Amino acid sequence: MRPPTSNNNSNNNPTMSLFSLLLSLSFLPLALSLRAATLRTQSNFLSLMKDSLSGPSMASWDIAGAVGGSPYCNFSGISCDDHGYVVEIDLSSWKLVGDFPSGVCSSLPMLRALWLADNDIRNGFPKDLLNCSSLAELNFSHSGLTGTVPDISQLQSLRLIDLSNNFFTGEFPTSIINLTNLEVIDLNQNPGFDPWKLPETITQLKKLRVLILSTTSMGGEIPPCIGNMTSLADLELSGNRLAGRIPATIGKLQSLRSLELYYNHLSGEIPDELGNLTKLVDLDMSDNHLTGGIPEKLGAISGLEVLQLYTNRLTGGVPRVLGNSTALSLLSIYGNFLTGELPPDLGRHSKLILLEVADNQLSGQLPRDACAAGELLYLLVLNNHFSGELPETYAQCKSLIRFRVANNQLNGSIPEELFGLPHAAIIDLGFNRFEGTIAKTIGNAKNLSALFLSHNLISGALPPEISWDTNLVKIDLSHNLLSGPIPPEIANLYKLNQLSLQENKLDSSIPVSLSLLKSLNVLNLSNNYLTGEIPQSLCNLLPNSLDFSNNRLSGPVPLPLIKEGLIESVYGNPELCVPFHPDLTKPTLPLCPKPSIRRGLNDVWVIGVSLMLMILAVLLFLKRWLSRKNAVIEQDGLSSSPSSLYDVTSFHKLSFDQHEIVEALTDRNIVGHGGSGTVYKIALSNGEMVAVKKLWSRTMKNPPPYQSYLDKELKTEVETLGSIRHKNIVKLYCCFSSMDCKLLVYEYMPNGNLWDALHSGGSFLDWPTRHRIASGVAQGLAYLHHDLLFPIVHRDIKTSNILLDEDFEPKVADFGVAKVLQARGDHESSATVITGTYGYLAPEYAYSTKATTKCDVYSFGVVLMELVTGKKPNEPEFGENQDIIHWVSSKMGTKERAMDAIDKQLSWSPFKEEMIQVLRIALRCTLRTPALRPSMNEVVQLLLEVDPSKFDVAGSFKFKHLASLKG
Repeated sequence: MRPPTSNNNSNNNPTMSLFSLLLSLSFLPLALSLRAATLRTQSNFLSLMKDSLSGPSMASWDIAGAVGGSPYCNFSGISCDDHGYVVEIDLSSWKLVGDFPSGVCSSLPMLRALWLADNDIRNGFPKDLLNCSSLAELNFSHSGLTGTVPDISQLQSLRLIDLSNNFFTGEFPTSIINLTNLEVIDLNQNPGFDPWKLPETITQLKKLRVLILSTTSMGGEIPPCIGNMTSLADLELSGNRLAGRIPATIGKLQSLRSLELYYNHLSGEIPDELGNLTKLVDLDMSDNHLTGGIPEKLGAISGLEVLQLYTNRLTGGVPRVLGNSTALSLLSIYGNFLTGELPPDLGRHSKLILLEVADNQLSGQLPRDACAAGELLYLLVLNNHFSGELPETYAQCKSLIRFRVANNQLNGSIPEELFGLPHAAIIDLGFNRFEGTIAKTIGNAKNLSALFLSHNLISGALPPEISWDTNLVKIDLSHNLLSGPIPPEIANLYKLNQLSLQENKLDSSIPVSLSLLKSLNVLNLSNNYLTGEIPQSLCNLLPNSLDFSNNRLSGPVPLPLIKEGLIESVYGNPELCVPFHPDLTKPTLPLCPKPSIRRGLNDVWVIGVSLMLMILAVLLFLKRWLSRKNAVIEQDGLSSSPSSLYDVTSFHKLSFDQHEIVEALTDRNIVGHGGSGTVYKIALSNGEMVAVKKLWSRTMKNPPPYQSYLDKELKTEVETLGSIRHKNIVKLYCCFSSMDCKLLVYEYMPNGNLWDALHSGGSFLDWPTRHRIASGVAQGLAYLHHDLLFPIVHRDIKTSNILLDEDFEPKVADFGVAKVLQARGDHESSATVITGTYGYLAPEYAYSTKATTKCDVYSFGVVLMELVTGKKPNEPEFGENQDIIHWVSSKMGTKERAMDAIDKQLSWSPFKEEMIQVLRIALRCTLRTPALRPSMNEVVQLLLEVDPSKFDVAGSFKFKHLASLKG
């Protein structure tokens, strides 16, 4: 038995016990006093926080009404320990604006977690936090922080640091490497850092589980020693400037679940050792310069859900073992040089959501079980060498949104139910060898926006049921064997922008009802057997691309086609005639026969009336000319007499002359002033309206110092608008130019511009109208960027440059700073001065004067945000040095906050989910790294998929993948 120790004896001593008790009691008042002082200090600091950070949620902190103890422990966002000490502050997504107060560490000595994500914190990183020795979690993501990140080496207790999606500049804070207790580092989306390299000392962070350094201006190579960080579960280095090979040592990271290296300059082969990452779930190495094949071991990883390797230089086959996967949901390997067949069992055992293998050299048959789980949203296999028939199973894949198999060698008939996929936005079967007919089930495709069937062997009639698909925007059935009439019911497709039916065997007459298609931009009916006259009413549309050539049409060519210089669009119709031979046009069509005398007195009466009208017109002209003899027009300090001579450059047949325009340049017709001149609204004698932009003159007494730049602006605008035609780009009728006056005459837009409609109490725009405006502008920009021989960068996209016609259809205007990309094929153009408008300028303008199409994409993203939120690009509520992009970003953390970003005028709208999707597209457009932004063609398709009339079946589909889709 152990003898009692001396301590036990003392504890049993009554005298000693009494002494200890008295000693404890003597210190009790001091302890209580210190605790009370600390509680008061904490209360005072929280009161200071409430004063410094304003926001509606702060109203719940009733500090003045708190009585006794530590009542602030009951405040929302505050957590305390059992002794009343504040240990956690979580005010994420509280809409706070202001400075974070100093004194936090001395006032809250036990603070272990500070979460202020999705707020607007001013004056950069709160340096006072560096003294918080107990701080373990620090989250300032999406909080608008600017400036540099200080040395944070002394925060040795830190386990989590999240400074993602801010606006830091200067040196990257490599001091985080000294914080050896760190488990999570997230500095994603801070592209303003100076170029830097990942140091090898990163390996001293032995406990690190999450390392997210995407889009942080990181360059150099990935250090091979990173393979020693065996605790890593998430490694994301995408959107940087990394080069060199992928280290094989990454295969040693046995805990790794996510590896994202996309959008870099990595080269060499994919290491076989990556197949050792048995816990890997998400692998994305897209958009690099990788070569070689896809390792078989990589495809054999049993839990791999996402495999994205698109836009590289990979060769060889697709690992057959992928067909055995029970986890694979996204396979995106488009834009490589892959050959061979797809695994025949692909999708049989897993819930495949996306299969994207376009732009390769794959062959063989398509995997019949790709949609076995019934969850496939995107099947994109275009531009390969696939052969055989379409699997019947695809017709039952009701979940499909995009079905694109164009440019292959597929044959046989198209399953009837495939035409009627209920959620499909795009069905693209073009450039194959399909036979058979277009099934009547096409009428069930209620969400269809694009139907492409060109260059096949499709025969039979175009079913009238296609008119039930009222979301259709593009139809291309050209180069087939279609026969019979064009169904007049097609006029129900009020959104239709393109109707291409050329190179078929269509007969009968052109339906007059086509004139109801107000959105039509492309109409091609050439090389058919169409008969009868060209409907006069169809000429009210005058699409930008019109072709009736090589048919059997007869009768007179409508005058609008001749006036608009579209006479070539009717060549190859021997029985057509013209009332006169247009100027500068070869007389390839015969003159229409003169009226026969047998028509009698009616014709004589018509001729007489015509002569009288001509005489009256001559008299009116003489009267106007005489009245001008003594008139001198004083305008903007300029004297311009009727005898002034103008160089006239016209781009359309004009229904007015220069004198009618010049005489109307009076003060009462002024509707606006700009940096380059004055804008007039002029009513013509024929009842039409035009808008005239009068640029400042060289002969002004005090010409602006940038006169030479304005001369270039005029030349640019004339050359640009004169060479293009699109229904969403404002029409330039002509240019009048003299030594003392320069005039641009445009079509007039009665509903003004989008800025006024949104921000100046203009007409209320519901969401379907706003979406239609967004889609129209996107189509106009896509035309400029992708459909011309040399792309055009507008360089000043903003809501005030988007005009609205009588039906609120948008037209992009003001091309004064536009730039045609160089003929050598560059994707960028330079300017000697920075152009554009504050709030819409892409961030790369801060360090480069080069303008790319991605600059327009960025500006368009701001326009999208304006349309959804109703906010201006810069509002006081956003905070100092913050803009709408930062504000929207801060709202997208939760669905509730995203809903709060929607324009209050649309609070009743049933389309809130669609509006949030558009905000996500806008955020993608406004990414700080240009390479990460989508093209305008991609934006057009993304907007089509969130059309208000469509049902969103994508649900929780990962937006990163949705926004990166090619097809």
